[in-house]
Amino acid sequence: MHFVNIHTHRPTGRHIEPSAAGIHPWYAADTHSEPDGTLSDDAQAVGETGLDFACSVPHELQEKVFREQLAKAAELRKPVILHCVRAFEPTMKILNDYHLRAVIFHGFIGSPQQAARAIAKGCCISFGESAFRSPKTLEAMKMTPLQNLFLETDDSQITIEEVYARAAEVKGVSVAELQASTYENYKRIFQSDEQ
Repeated sequence: MHFVNIHTHRPTGRHIEPSAAGIHPWYAADTHSEPDGTLSDDAQAVGETGLDFACSVPHELQEKVFREQLAKAAELRKPVILHCVRAFEPTMKILNDYHLRAVIFHGFIGSPQQAARAIAKGCCISFGESAFRSPKTLEAMKMTPLQNLFLETDDSQITIEEVYARAAEVKGVSVAELQASTYENYKRIFQSDEQ
C-alpha cells in the first residue's frame, strides 16, 4: 500500500511525493519581476505559494505574486499547494477569483471552523507534525472528511509512516484506511484528466 506524502522538503523516493514548483511568499520580493520563473510544465503542482502575514514581505506584493501563481496554475490545470499563515480570510477571498483544478492547504494548523470553510469550497487539508501540538488543529483533523485529507512531513525529521500512525489514532481509523483514502485523493487530483 502506498504512502502519499503531499508536501515534503526531504523526499525519500520510497513514497508518492508529488513535485511542485512555485514562488513562496517569503521570496515574493526576490522573484516578483519574473512570476513564471520557478514554474515548469514538469512540476505536478504549483507551490508552495500563498500568503504569510507573519513574515516581513509587504502584503500587497505577496498578493500580487500569489495571484500570478494562481493564474498560472489555472492555465496549466495544475493543483495548488497552498502556504497560508495568519492570512486565512484574504486567502479565501483571493481563491474565489480563480477556477483551479484543486487547492491543498499544506501544513494546516488552523481551527475546525477554518477547515470547514475550506472544505466547503472544495479544498483539501494536509496535516503534518505541527498539527499534533495544537488541540484546535487536532479537532480540525478529526472533522476533516477522508476525501479532503492529506498528510505530509514538510521539513520535519518525522517519517511519513509516523504521521500516518498518529493521524490514524486521532481519526479512529486504520493506517491502511488512511493510505487508501489519500491514494484515491492523489489519483483524483493529480492523475485525473477531469477538472
